[in-house]
Amino acid sequence: MKKLIAIVLLSVLPALGMAAGGPSVPLLEANNDLSDQESLQRGAKYFVNYCMGCHSAQYIRYEKVAEAAGLTEQEVKDNFMFTETKKIGSQMISSMDPDDAARWFGTAVPDLTLTARIRHSGDWIYTYLKSFYLDDSKPSGVNNTVFPDVGMPHVLVELQGLQKANFKVETDADGNEHKVFESFEQVKAGSMSPEEYDAMARDLTNFMVWASEPMKLERQRLGMWVIGFLVILFVLAYMLKKEYWKDIH
Repeated sequence: MKKLIAIVLLSVLPALGMAAGGPSVPLLEANNDLSDQESLQRGAKYFVNYCMGCHSAQYIRYEKVAEAAGLTEQEVKDNFMFTETKKIGSQMISSMDPDDAARWFGTAVPDLTLTARIRHSGDWIYTYLKSFYLDDSKPSGVNNTVFPDVGMPHVLVELQGLQKANFKVETDADGNEHKVFESFEQVKAGSMSPEEYDAMARDLTNFMVWASEPMKLERQRLGMWVIGFLVILFVLAYMLKKEYWKDIH
């Protein structure tokens, strides 16, 4: 019995850890649409240009991007593959050496393929992309309300610009004071308007949600056929049962 309890506790510890490290701010709705191929095209472009300098999506191949986003293999080669050594069947792996990344940033740079699944939705990613703020106490000069003390610099700063976070101090039931996020305030404009940056963040989020489960739309489509089959099978089984038992009932 003690062994069983220990196994159960060990199995839920990762979930408890993730919950404890969750955001203290409400998540914004990303409203992803995986069937929007133009959004996936733009999201893939942003991912390759702004994320793959450090991060990989090693469980996705370029040919799958072409298939999902409605692009030809040549279009993918021209727009997303910048080295001649990569082939259309290659994995989306960053050119940065993992050991160099760990030395420069103080920690291993995570692969982003499954981020949306780990965080349970695209809402976390979308909110994260919009939640960087100035913080002089951090080596990169920025922090994030969704991911406090994040080591990643704000790579999209040229697009979004700079913003500061406004906090208020609240006292909990135990008399402990803690800061609570209130709002962001724009300090320096970026090359995009707030509306344009929102659209960019949604497109990038949409691509990352797709990358975390490329077969999701196909699974949902097949699921409807499976449910329909089970309904028909139930009706036939019920009619057969009535036929077999009609002389008894």
